[in-house]
Amino acid sequence: MKKKKLIIIAGGLIVLGVVVFFFRGKIFRSISPPDQPPVAQLANQPAAGHQGHGGAQPASPQAMEQTAAGQPGEAQEASTVEIPIVEIPIDKQQMIGVKTTAAKTKAMHKVIRTVGRIEYDERRMATVNTKSEGWIEKLHVDYTGRFVRKGEPLAELYSPELVATQQEFLNTLKWVDRGKDVKDERTARMLSGDAEAILEASKERLKLLDITDDQIKKIAATGKPIRTLTVYSPVSGYVVQKIALQGMRVMPGEKLFDVADLSSVWIISDIYEYELSLVKVGQTATVGLSYFPGREFSSRIEYVYPALSGETRTAKVRLSVPNTGGELKPQMFTNVEIRIGLGNRLVVPTAAVIDTGMRQIVYVDKGDGNFEPREVAVGIKGEDEVEITKGLRAGEKVASAANFLIDSEAQLKGVAPLGAHNHK
Repeated sequence: MKKKKLIIIAGGLIVLGVVVFFFRGKIFRSISPPDQPPVAQLANQPAAGHQGHGGAQPASPQAMEQTAAGQPGEAQEASTVEIPIVEIPIDKQQMIGVKTTAAKTKAMHKVIRTVGRIEYDERRMATVNTKSEGWIEKLHVDYTGRFVRKGEPLAELYSPELVATQQEFLNTLKWVDRGKDVKDERTARMLSGDAEAILEASKERLKLLDITDDQIKKIAATGKPIRTLTVYSPVSGYVVQKIALQGMRVMPGEKLFDVADLSSVWIISDIYEYELSLVKVGQTATVGLSYFPGREFSSRIEYVYPALSGETRTAKVRLSVPNTGGELKPQMFTNVEIRIGLGNRLVVPTAAVIDTGMRQIVYVDKGDGNFEPREVAVGIKGEDEVEITKGLRAGEKVASAANFLIDSEAQLKGVAPLGAHNHK
């Protein structure tokens, strides 16, 4: 019984000693200064005095540099930004068809494909009209589309004004002849001079009414006025518009025919607003037509029109194509390709860039199945390539196939790109 009591007392003393030791350590820590740093930190930190009571002076720049040098781990940790990574094992990459392509600097070309239509060359068109009132008595060209040569008669016009002017010319011519019969030399010379001046004025008036020199000679030789004025074609070409009708009354300046020379034609093409800055006068273009399968025409841009269409947001450009055989007909549709050299640029395949609408993202292959999502800035888009202006360096590999599956995996894991500003 005594032995049992002794064991209980000894156990109680041991427990009491442990409790006293535990609480003694806590009390000691609670009464120690709260801001006192450990001994290891005191070796690397300057002593600080009480504010406002003449404590230690502020640390000098040299001391601050020494302090920073004494804490390399903290500085490295502050400057290091964790790069987001999405891991796709190699075997899984093969299953989903991942392919990578290195970004490279190369000569880039942009091909603008558009449609055009053939139009008349406005510089080769002519309008036929009259300068006097009259009536059409005879039509030599009586349908639209007929080919006429320069100088070929188109119509014959009866004009009372023209007949009166011819009669005035004949009367003046008679006056000149009669002046020669006057015996008084001085009077004859005076009458002859006046008559010659009036005769020249009459000739000039006939010429202004489109009477040719040959016709004037004929009028003078026959002594009779020409009843009708023959209207001739000013150019060789096709009659594209015929307003003149048999017996129709015409007024001065009224259009009778439009004649177009189709030995050269225009091609008018539409260029979208976002491509307009790349198009310049003098650039070469290739023109193709469904009318001539496999045949191409070479041309150059002659003019870029200054206005933009509000409905289609396109501007018109003009090309000229020779049409010696007359095979190219106005209002035909054409396919136009303009190949533009853009110089050396950093490019990746177009499929490598995921466009979210707000930003463009590529997945950079970091090796060992790791891909880094990175935001980039894109420039000009080529055929199968796109220019990268920011966020990528030459030689870095990016996923160019199955990158949408990589992007889905990244979104499931909550991995987002840091942005292009971290990869300048």
